[in-house]
Amino acid sequence: MSKSKDKKKHKSGESTVVMPMNGTGAKDTLPAAEKLSRKFYDKELDKLQFEMVRLQYWVKETGQRLVLIFEGRDAAGKGGTIKSLVEPLNPRGVRLIALGKPSDVERTQWYFQRYVNYLPAAGEIVIFDRSWYNRAGVEHVMGFCTDEEYRDFLKSCPAFERLLVSSGIKLIKFWLSVSDDEQERRFQDRAGNPAKLWKLSPMDLVSRERWVDYSKAKDRMMKYTDITEAPWAQIEANDKRRAHLNCIHYLLSLFPEYTSIVPKPAKLNKRPPEDEGYIRPPHDAHYIVPDRYADYRRDE
Repeated sequence: MSKSKDKKKHKSGESTVVMPMNGTGAKDTLPAAEKLSRKFYDKELDKLQFEMVRLQYWVKETGQRLVLIFEGRDAAGKGGTIKSLVEPLNPRGVRLIALGKPSDVERTQWYFQRYVNYLPAAGEIVIFDRSWYNRAGVEHVMGFCTDEEYRDFLKSCPAFERLLVSSGIKLIKFWLSVSDDEQERRFQDRAGNPAKLWKLSPMDLVSRERWVDYSKAKDRMMKYTDITEAPWAQIEANDKRRAHLNCIHYLLSLFPEYTSIVPKPAKLNKRPPEDEGYIRPPHDAHYIVPDRYADYRRDE
């Protein structure tokens, strides 16, 4: 399936993705009304993560520079989607960037400067969990930037991204789309779960009150920055499992040439003979972490 068929336009102007087969062995998506079962999800994820490892081999062997941007509303599932993508990868070849508030010094710099410092070298994959698009979203909606700074961003961002692409960087931009009701459900889940409460910030609570403002900001951001060189790919994310699979599937479909790289099996050398002069210290000479599960039985 060609890329032109992978992407269609919503009436709102946003782009969405339709997953191709791409020879990965994973199936096309199920009807949108169906929730993916854990069994189906685990099986498909295992296949796709294997392909992600192959993609990383291709990136390294051919010296590609890959940048993935993940944007979306609060609780859209960006972190979980990123985790499903990078989990099987060699961490030495992939970097996850999640920047906090800019420092006083950074506020005086060119807006894109703090992000440029994290762009990939040859053979690297860099993933931004939120990115320079903060200016078009939370900064604009919450008044953290001036109207002039906001307008300048919408004008300069396409030029900045075209510069990245012309330098050889592969720039992929994902927008995870979640409904009003689903976001509220996830917020309620976090609010009542001490293990997830850290995910719910005061800013998240305010964002619920400004849903429409964020919608308008997103629509305008898409209008100005959905460029041919770096288009937006929207992922319907009400079903987290479906979003994870669709994201990986779509990413793989963009680079069919990755299948040309086949890593050679490793060959282990024989272990050298034991050094007869070496005497191993007694076991209790070192501190050993207690085995709290020594009495565990599989049938328990």
